[in-house]
Formats: sequence, C-alpha cells, structure tokens
Amino acid sequence: MATVILAGVFQVVLGAIGVAKLMQFVPRSVMTGFVNALAIMIFMAQVPEMHDVPWPVYPLIIGGLALMVFFPKVTRVVPAPLVSIVILTVITVAAGIAVPTVGDKGKLPSSLPVPGLPDVPFTLDTLTTIAPYALAMALVGLMESLITAKLVDDITDSHSSKTRESIGQGIANIVTGFFGGMGGCAMIGQTMINVKVSGARTRVSTFLAGVFLMVLCIVFGPVVSDIPMAALVAVMVMVAFGTFDWHSIAPKTLKRMPAGEVVVMVVTVIVVVATSNLAIGVVVGTITAMVIFVKCVARLAHVTAVIDPDGSTVVYSVTGELFFASSNDLVGQFDYAGDPKKVVIDLSAAHIWDASSVAALDAIETKYAQRGKTVEITGLNDPSADLHGRLTGELAGSN
Repeated sequence: MATVILAGVFQVVLGAIGVAKLMQFVPRSVMTGFVNALAIMIFMAQVPEMHDVPWPVYPLIIGGLALMVFFPKVTRVVPAPLVSIVILTVITVAAGIAVPTVGDKGKLPSSLPVPGLPDVPFTLDTLTTIAPYALAMALVGLMESLITAKLVDDITDSHSSKTRESIGQGIANIVTGFFGGMGGCAMIGQTMINVKVSGARTRVSTFLAGVFLMVLCIVFGPVVSDIPMAALVAVMVMVAFGTFDWHSIAPKTLKRMPAGEVVVMVVTVIVVVATSNLAIGVVVGTITAMVIFVKCVARLAHVTAVIDPDGSTVVYSVTGELFFASSNDLVGQFDYAGDPKKVVIDLSAAHIWDASSVAALDAIETKYAQRGKTVEITGLNDPSADLHGRLTGELAGSN
C-alpha cells in the first residue's frame, strides 16, 4: 500500500514538472513496435487458458470469435464482445458444460473496500526500502499510459493533455493505495476494446467502465463467476488481432519503409516479447532509433573544395549538420600541406550544434596556423555564430 501511494506521489510530481513532454522523442516506428508487441503479448497470455483444458473450451472460443466477427454486420448498437460473453455464458450454464470459469480464478469481492493507512513504520528506512520500487512503478506506468494516450489520439483524431493524464494517474494511485488496491496505469487492451471495438469517444466511457465493473463484482458477483474463461479468451484473441498493425508488416509497406525504421520496429517487438516489459522495449527501441538517426545525419555532412584561378585562395564549402558524430571526420577532409596561404571555410549551408563541432573547427585552424596559413570562417547563421563565438579558443584545455 505504501509503495503504491508513493508511486502515485512520484507520478504527480513527474507530471507537474513536464515529463510527459518526453513522449515527443518516441519515434513512430517504436510506437508501431509497441503496438505489435502488445498484441503478441495479449495473445500469448491467452495460450495457457487453451492448454490442458476440457475439449468444449475450443468450440466455445471459436463460437465467440465468430460472434464478434459477424454480429457487427447485424447491428453495432450492442458491443459484439458483450453479446459473445452473454451467449456463451448462457450456453454453458443452460447445458451444464463443465469448463473453467471466472469463479475458478478466485473469489470476487462482495462489498466496497474501506480506506486505511499502510501498516508500515513511517521511518526513513521504510522510505528508502520502497522508494526504488515506487519510482520504477511510476515510470513504467507513465510510459505505458502516455503511449496509450498517444495511440488513442491517433485513432480518435483528438488531442489529450499528457500532463493531465500523468497527474490524474498519480492521484488515482494515491487514492487506490489508501483503499488497499493494486497500483495501475492505462490498459492498452481495454482501451482498444473501448475505442476500436465499442466505438467510445469520450471519458464518460472510462468512468462508466469502472462503475459497471464495481456493480458486476459487488451486485452480480455470482453471475460473473459463471462466465466461462473461453468467452474472455475469445474476446482477448480478438483484441490481439485488432491491436496488431497488420499494415506495418505488409510486403508493400516493408519495401517502402527505410531499413532503419524497420529495424527499430523489430527490435522493439523482440525486446518487449523477450522481457515481457513494454517500458524496456520502448526505451531500447527509442535508443536504437536515435543511434540510427545520428548515423544517418552524420553522413549528410560533406566538404567540397574550390581553388581560386590565381591559386592564392581555396574555398571549402561545408554542407550538413555539424555535431559530435559528423564533426569527427571533418578535420581529416582538409589538405593542410597542399592548400595555398589563405583558406576560406564557407558554412552557409551548415549548422553548428555542439562544442565538438567548434573544437573541430579550432583544430582545423590550428593545423593551418602551424603551417603559416590563415583561415577565415564565413556564412555562419546566427545560432551557429553565437555558439562558435562563445566557445572558440576555449576548448583546448578539455582536449
């Protein structure tokens, strides 16, 4: 309880300081990998429910899938998953078919929980014990929730406040901790059922989902206990199928997509499935995307040389983005011994991003100066000129 409450506090603080803005650095290929990995994990979670079970489970699952495929062609007024669950439950109860049910998984609550304080010593030792787990939970919860919110924004063509989502989730975890509940975050599986299958478009749907769940557990607990697991497995298999981005693995798509983005998507899927941790997969996928991006941008920096007809001056035109990756090779692209006395480096088609680039330019000037030659740097845009002016000549001590 104490850990859940502390995780909620962390989430409120992280949301307030704007950690949600970091979502803009998650590439689309990572999002696609996240969705596809999630679909695979949802399906894999159903496999144990289809192993070593009575044979009637299999036709019930097939029947449930058929209902969810064909019932929407009749009407969409009632969600197909709900119809499938009700019909399969009626069949198993009426026919007395012995299959695993929800009740076999555990006893449902029969009353509302009451608030209380965590039964732990309120000491620094307790804080240092639970803080690492609370922080990990807060980060994983926020990451999954914000990615889910971003997916919902894409599906519904709307915009949600990620800061509000973060703070709201923190408050919810603080409250649920005082009631002895498990900590939680946005559930992508339920979200896809709610948004894609049931067509929900407002937050009222989320509120009502919680209300219905509470009523089902407390008032209709015995009825819910009779729901066959096969019905829920069918629903989740359908969710997995609907969640997977099939377009992303179509041969036409793979041929057109840059190889780097395909690699990022595959890496994200493999890491998520291997670790069963969506957060780790997203972090590894994002880092992979950044490395590939840096390598691609570094290759765009080029240097071309033009010598004046009189042979007294050489003009080097530098194009591209100059930063730590691209500036490493910059020093080696000049002919220090063979160039004339005056060297002009034209940076009008380039941009200086960091100290590494300034240090590289300083090194070039030093090498020419050692040979009695002068260097003139021209064409700097305002941000580049400002950075170069502040750092040039000041970096030698760090080399």
